[in-house]
Amino acid sequence: MGEQRRRLLIIGLDCAEPSLVFDRLKDRVPNLTRLCGQGVSGPLRSTDPPITMPAWISMFTGKDPGELGIYGFRNRGDFSYGALSLVTSRSVEAPRVWDRLTEAGLTSYVLGVPGTYPTWPIKGRMVSSFLAPGNDSDYVYPPELKAEVEQLAGGYIIDVEGFRTEDKRWLLEQLHLMTRKRFEVARAWAAEPDWDLFAMVEMGPDRLHHGFWRFHDEHHRLFEPGNEFQQAIPDYYAMIDEQIGTLLEAAGPDVGVLVVSDHGAQAMEGGFRINEWLIEQGDLVLLEEPETPVRLTADMVDWEVTRAWGEGGYYARVFLNIEGRERMGTIPIDRADEFRADLAGRLEQTADEEGKPLGTRVLFPEKTYKEINGIPPDLIAYFGDLRWRSIGEVGTGVIHTRGNDTGPDDANHAKRGIFIERFPDVEGGGRVEERRLLDVAGRVLGYFGLDT
Repeated sequence: MGEQRRRLLIIGLDCAEPSLVFDRLKDRVPNLTRLCGQGVSGPLRSTDPPITMPAWISMFTGKDPGELGIYGFRNRGDFSYGALSLVTSRSVEAPRVWDRLTEAGLTSYVLGVPGTYPTWPIKGRMVSSFLAPGNDSDYVYPPELKAEVEQLAGGYIIDVEGFRTEDKRWLLEQLHLMTRKRFEVARAWAAEPDWDLFAMVEMGPDRLHHGFWRFHDEHHRLFEPGNEFQQAIPDYYAMIDEQIGTLLEAAGPDVGVLVVSDHGAQAMEGGFRINEWLIEQGDLVLLEEPETPVRLTADMVDWEVTRAWGEGGYYARVFLNIEGRERMGTIPIDRADEFRADLAGRLEQTADEEGKPLGTRVLFPEKTYKEINGIPPDLIAYFGDLRWRSIGEVGTGVIHTRGNDTGPDDANHAKRGIFIERFPDVEGGGRVEERRLLDVAGRVLGYFGLDT
């Protein structure tokens, strides 16, 4: 009698927070809790930086951001002072796990995984993620499956556009609708017999946390007891757990299951304007002060005297203006390391409005990654260890803000997500110590007997 066919269902929940799934909301997520009891579970250490891109790409390639040459949603393509370029699937040279399965003759269904636009041929099918420009784009492979996706979902929702909004009722309605529609497609496809690997990612938890964290977290500075949306996060987690339960039923009892998130979430205490700070430090000089707050662009900078500039986002990317590298470099090449170390020390001493240390962490790419490809930031800064968001705008004359320049935002990312692993014929071992996101691809390939 032949060996039983191995099938694996991967359920990705972008930004799912371990303290909620494993503890605080444990009773509201019975299907996830049951999976924990049947297998092993625990925190999953994300990449540096712990953000959607590059984390999901790292998860499914086993390569860290340095190896990939992808350090965020946007990356420096050359040493000019121009805008950064947006990551697409074409930015990724390493094979994803479904590429490896395709080579082995196995079939993969891929649904909503970040970093998959534009789609590309695999043995199976692929629905791209939130960076697809819209439903009119070729976000499905093979293209003829788009009609089926739209029909199954009753109008597929790629992402909730404008999720940083004050219209919380609309946002909550759209999040539930998007998630239910994605799981409609997932259930229908999971019930099919053809796939060996089914990998999906739901973006809803990420959008939920950014929009509703302050309404739920009593330690958030803006929390108000008894507010209208205090149950928004618990109720959403309960809803998505129900969706997961029906997906598991559709897939059948004999499949392996892996539930993962790319990072966690935590209260955002405020924003730190990296370029305003660099201006105060004398490292960034503008040709003239903007009259209104604007994003820093190359034409605003006096490059003949500027030594450093930064980019906003969940973390700060800081770039140096080095002689012989940048066209108008000001830092002598033989002093670049000295200047960078000094700047890192100053960043680590950054404080809040009252002078209290933020606890900022600064990373050196060459010490963080196995290897360096592409053009990394010269420094990576986590303000308040990611409790403060990096903001790149100038024209305010103020370093600190309690908001976000891209719209209302309650949460920033945390460096640990979740994993729950239930494999057939493997006895459940309960909660285990922290695992690494970078090891997930190897676990998947090993599940199918493929070399890592």
